Amino acid sequence: MLNFTWWVNRKDVEGRNIFQGGFLGLDNIGIFDRTFEQRRAEADEFYAELQHDIADPDARLVQRQALAGMLWSKQFYYFDIPEWLRGDPLQPPPPAARQHGRNSDWPHLNNADIIVMPDKWEYPWYAAWDLAFHAVTLAPIDPSFAKSQLLLLTRDWYMHPNGQLPAYEWAFGDVNPPVDWDFLERVFHKLMLNFTWWVNRKDVEGRNIFQGGFLGLDNIGIFDRNAPLPSGGYINQADGTAWMAMYTLNLMRIALELALTDHVYEDLASKFFEHFLYIAEAMTNIGGEGIGLWDEEDEFYYDVVHLPGGERIPLRLRSLVGLIPLFAVEVLDASVFTRLQRFSARAHWFLEHRPHLAQLVSRWHDPSTGERHLLSLLRGHRMKRLLNRMLDETAFLSEFGVRSLSKFYRENPYVLERAGHRFEVRYIPGASDSGVFGGNSNWRGPIWMPVNFLIIESLKRFHSYYGDEFKVECPTGSGRLVHLGEVADDLSRRLCRIFLRDENGRRPVLGCSRIEQEDIHFRDNVLFYEYLHGDTGRGLGAAHQTGWTALIALLLRSQAAAEAERTGAAAQATSDPVPAVAE
Repeated sequence: MLNFTWWVNRKDVEGRNIFQGGFLGLDNIGIFDRTFEQRRAEADEFYAELQHDIADPDARLVQRQALAGMLWSKQFYYFDIPEWLRGDPLQPPPPAARQHGRNSDWPHLNNADIIVMPDKWEYPWYAAWDLAFHAVTLAPIDPSFAKSQLLLLTRDWYMHPNGQLPAYEWAFGDVNPPVDWDFLERVFHKLMLNFTWWVNRKDVEGRNIFQGGFLGLDNIGIFDRNAPLPSGGYINQADGTAWMAMYTLNLMRIALELALTDHVYEDLASKFFEHFLYIAEAMTNIGGEGIGLWDEEDEFYYDVVHLPGGERIPLRLRSLVGLIPLFAVEVLDASVFTRLQRFSARAHWFLEHRPHLAQLVSRWHDPSTGERHLLSLLRGHRMKRLLNRMLDETAFLSEFGVRSLSKFYRENPYVLERAGHRFEVRYIPGASDSGVFGGNSNWRGPIWMPVNFLIIESLKRFHSYYGDEFKVECPTGSGRLVHLGEVADDLSRRLCRIFLRDENGRRPVLGCSRIEQEDIHFRDNVLFYEYLHGDTGRGLGAAHQTGWTALIALLLRSQAAAEAERTGAAAQATSDPVPAVAE
């Protein structure tokens, strides 16, 4: 009351209840406004240069928000496992079970860094699987920070002494798929340790067929792949083995790049070249028993259950698990063999003395290829058959990308009865109806951006080898034959369609929400959801998951380039002079 009286007496000059008061703490408001506008102008200038080749203003808007969301997702992350195990000295001691519970076998881990989160609201902790995709998306706008994020996971206070990379906060020991010269060399040595961990821990029989658990695909399988099988035994995983095949090719490519400067790396490149071929062979014939992960009758890759009595049972469930073998692809150009003589000599010796493995390398004995070879788990006929499944709109191919499970299982659920248990998987394009992995995500129908992105990248790699003459039907049954680069462009367009306005001005990602689709304050503020509805493209899961779904920023850029190329080719065709009729 005294202060109020002071105001009335001192700040109402005329005694008419109109008050003055001076700066009232707002003396810097003008400086703030000017600084804010300056930063806005700088951001506009930055994105104008970055997006100069994207003509569509709506595509520019979506891309900018995706990239901005990645920057917004940076967060300080602190977790000291030894301190967590000991407990706070000023508080009651932690329960004794903590010493043997979750993450207790990571006593070296002490994280205190700025890291890009999958989602600062719903997933405010890092995950190795997500972070790899975050780095890919960040690379165009901050390559230095992107590389530092990848290196972070390989530092001694993150990476386990046995070579395992930390998965995520609630189970660092869980398993996710594996991820300038100085950077390559630094990361290469740590990745070799991680590769060795995989080989030692996840190849039960020592036959180059891998297990691994859920591998980031949560409820995709008929069993919880992170739990013991009810019938005993274990699962030889098509995706786990394919990830390892991809890993060997990635490490081979890094070693070849390093070998251009230091020839010591040629021997390591040879090691991974040979290891890939052993994995590729094993996938076709597990343990020499004539049962492989590829099913000739169904023309698809399946997991195979190995039961305690030695029986092997293929799990004929058509899901993304069977498409992941597409990712293991690498093209060796002739320059590799001419510039790296030691690698070349070893590769030729190896395949001359292992002729059955030479059959796994495209055209190894064909001199017309000029020492240009394709390394992949599937080639030619087998790849066409797999793509026939993937590009079928009644199965995997949606209007908005590739589904995680074939739509066939909507009306025809997959059922397995074993040891008194009945298991069923049905196509669910939206939110999960299963409690597996908490039921907060769903890989039994929806579209997931990171896997679609890898499919597109792999198809481009295949196209770089096969060229325009190698064609497949897309969509299956349409009669439209296109080369693999055009298939990649078609998938990219479908994914971009999720976020861009359609002919009615609506964005499929926003679903049926009227306020988000029509209100001027919402319709152009795009959310990058964790995953997307398999039939409608509507956003699902974590609502601000700018993490891996922000990969759309890269697809929008490549889509603009592809469109410009098509437009340019069409313009050239119409401007070419028409030849005169011969006399």
